Amino acid sequence: METIGFIGGGQMAEALVKGIIKADVAKAEAITVSDPSGERRRHLEEVYGVRAVQENLEVLQNSRLLVLAVKPQVMGAVLGEIAPSVTANHLVVSIAAGVRIETLETALPEGSRVVRVMPNTPALVGAGAAGISPGRHATEADLDGVSRIFQSVGISVMVPEDRLDAVTGLSGSGPAYVFGFIEALVEGGVREGLPRNVSRELALQTVLGSVLLVRETGRHPAELRDMVTSPGGTTVEGLRVLEIGAFRGIVMDAVSAAANRARELGRDAG
Repeated sequence: METIGFIGGGQMAEALVKGIIKADVAKAEAITVSDPSGERRRHLEEVYGVRAVQENLEVLQNSRLLVLAVKPQVMGAVLGEIAPSVTANHLVVSIAAGVRIETLETALPEGSRVVRVMPNTPALVGAGAAGISPGRHATEADLDGVSRIFQSVGISVMVPEDRLDAVTGLSGSGPAYVFGFIEALVEGGVREGLPRNVSRELALQTVLGSVLLVRETGRHPAELRDMVTSPGGTTVEGLRVLEIGAFRGIVMDAVSAAANRARELGRDAG
């Protein structure tokens, strides 16, 4: 039976625990989570049946696959604490934005097997997207195991580490951009006189339906956009306003800004 440990019991760790158990990647009794909050530990134990502890080193003692689910700002302290106890039997998986594989491998014992992953919050509802990059000593079996974990809460793709900050800017931070767009659609409907609950339902279904249309037809988004846009019609007027506001350019710049911030976090952690 695979034994999996989480250092950090926040929302992303909880999403992975939920997916792992649901997909039968590991049993609840084979999962250990550490978190400083007693309330958080009780929640994880009561809802999922996992073992929740206060001490990080206890996770290492009970787990072969170790997920570092902590903020990049505290990664240095966590690595310093666990490094003396990491053995050749451990596979270390980091989901901290920006923290480089080199930083992890340097802090851990020589030859440590490391995999870096950038997941996103829709993993909470089983619809996540994750980019995976292997360290120097990670094996194909290691990557298969990590892929199974993240595919239990959505999809995963393999990318070189020098592209992982781009994954952070796109899918890691991307849900926030989409939430902002949905909010704007809702407010636009309310502004035009729709009841808020009606506007919200229409906005959600519009975004969901559009995503499914792109995915299921396999057609380019621009082609599908043209299908909606009649000459001299309502949609072209709306698109004209978006173009005046540089909508596409702003979204592209948001992805780049988030990717650059991930790089800064990585340098700080290093």
